[in-house]
Amino acid sequence: MRGLFWLKVLVLSTVFCFCIGNPAIAGRLVIKGSTTVLPIAQRAAEEFMKINPDLKISVSGGGSGNGIKAIIDGTTDIADASRFMKDKEIQLAMKKGVLPVPHRVALDCVVPVVHPSNPLKKVTMDQLKDIYTGKIRRWKELGGPNKPIVVISRDTSSGTYEVWHKKVLKKEKVTPKALLQASNGAVVQAVANNKYAIGYIGIGYLSNSVKALKVNDVEASVTTALNGTYPISRPLFMFTNGWPKGDIISFINFLLSPTGQKIVQEEGYVPLYPVK
Repeated sequence: MRGLFWLKVLVLSTVFCFCIGNPAIAGRLVIKGSTTVLPIAQRAAEEFMKINPDLKISVSGGGSGNGIKAIIDGTTDIADASRFMKDKEIQLAMKKGVLPVPHRVALDCVVPVVHPSNPLKKVTMDQLKDIYTGKIRRWKELGGPNKPIVVISRDTSSGTYEVWHKKVLKKEKVTPKALLQASNGAVVQAVANNKYAIGYIGIGYLSNSVKALKVNDVEASVTTALNGTYPISRPLFMFTNGWPKGDIISFINFLLSPTGQKIVQEEGYVPLYPVK
């Protein structure tokens, strides 16, 4: 469909309108969606409200699918998403008179993580697929102890799950034994509390409580995300209904500015361009 084609073309261009200054803004913004984008959105909202004290910004998670549904239903101003919209979502939006416009705000790596005590340091894409489809069931098959692998996955409303399902599982079904979690934070907690677990999270959620694994001998990092060598990297989006105006465009421009991209970097994600 021509409409879908041109909508996707918008991803390739990022418009910078550095008219943020300190405008006389009065109102309220609602931001919903991806838990991967959530730390970026929360921090950006805090900093933007300091500049514009008359503006109130509400930020919540719930997953990319829920954020996209909210922009289609008209219950949010900005939908955070760690994946692009599906064709069926775009078609539904257009039927309701909504023109979803994507704004790429950062880059990310989806990182497999294990308990810090796990001796495993790296894994291949094929091994990840076999773990998550249930073909590899015990750590000894990967050089670890003779213990069952506890598979931790995101639920289907998650954009991170969609990326994992496409790039790692090659659209095969995840094992029914997988324990589904509603957020990146929940995955971190589940893996940190079980030394035989494996999960996957956005790079911004890495901490000392879990251990990141290299994938195909490549470590997730700013460099490998930017040069495309890390095999599970992706852009992060904010969607609006039509080309944004007023408070909405001011906030997005703030996030795309050097100040906003520094926030992206400080939150552990990959900025769209080098920042100091």
